[in-house]
Amino acid sequence: MQEQTETLFDTQFEEEVHIGLTDYPKHLSSKYFYDEKGDKLFQDIMNMPEYYLTDAEFDILSTHTDEITRLFSKDEKHFNLIELGAGDGKKTKILLQNLIDNKIDFNYLPIDISQHVLDQLSRSLKIEIPEVVVETQQGTYFEALNEIASLTNDKKIILFLGSNIGNLLHLQAIEFLSQVQKLMGDDDLFFVGFDQKKDPQTILDAYNDQTGITAAFNKNILARINSELGGNFDLDKFLHWEVYDPETGTAKSYLVSKEQQSVTVAKLGLKINFAPWETIHTEISQKYDHRTIEWLAEKSDLQIVTQFTDSKNQYKNYVFRTV
Repeated sequence: MQEQTETLFDTQFEEEVHIGLTDYPKHLSSKYFYDEKGDKLFQDIMNMPEYYLTDAEFDILSTHTDEITRLFSKDEKHFNLIELGAGDGKKTKILLQNLIDNKIDFNYLPIDISQHVLDQLSRSLKIEIPEVVVETQQGTYFEALNEIASLTNDKKIILFLGSNIGNLLHLQAIEFLSQVQKLMGDDDLFFVGFDQKKDPQTILDAYNDQTGITAAFNKNILARINSELGGNFDLDKFLHWEVYDPETGTAKSYLVSKEQQSVTVAKLGLKINFAPWETIHTEISQKYDHRTIEWLAEKSDLQIVTQFTDSKNQYKNYVFRTV
């Protein structure tokens, strides 16, 4: 049971934390892992040897760069290269450099909820590829996409890398893909990363490294509640736990209370009670096979144009267009 007083919410973060911690079972959204510290932790995760996803997609973009560039510039029209959840842009820079080298007419519009990340990306591009025209877009994916679509009729190439689609259950993914589809014109392309089903141990190792970086990333949401909402979570009293179901392809992350305890969140007027081994569900990471991706596309009024696979067949980038 949770004790609470009536409260008004100033931010979506406050509202979602309130809902998640007073629900049963408890849950918090993985999008709130990310602040300045969380951004750095995720960059560290992407550099871990266990986190194969980064290397696999890097392999695809490095090996198939020319083919992807030809696909994007096939009709020789100017286009906006729009990236959802741009992050540090490490992989995208492979494509950006190749587009510049081939004198392709495009602008790069990275979208991210973190202004800190966008500022870092802009600074690095000015040094590494100064020829790229960059127009950062801070906000949620659909706020920014709607604004872009309303301001210009230019062709759109939309990137959604890193298997970020995997943070959504299948019905949520269909809703997401359908929303993007509605903002696409006939010439637009949607380039999406999908992590593939594979040895379950490989997947578990990627989300539960022995050095504890992933655990710190998962617990960063509690640290944010402490610093931004006046919480008093003791992070050492929570265990990072990862499970994977090879039948459904769903990996789930949890924070598990190691003991009976009470936590307060002053800004929300909340006192939250935890039973021993009670969980907070924080993230899903969905894994796919081709049949599932075909089904998602069909349900979203998208059609598969082509696909690219890494050398170990662990990961795929699919290219879609609207039906």
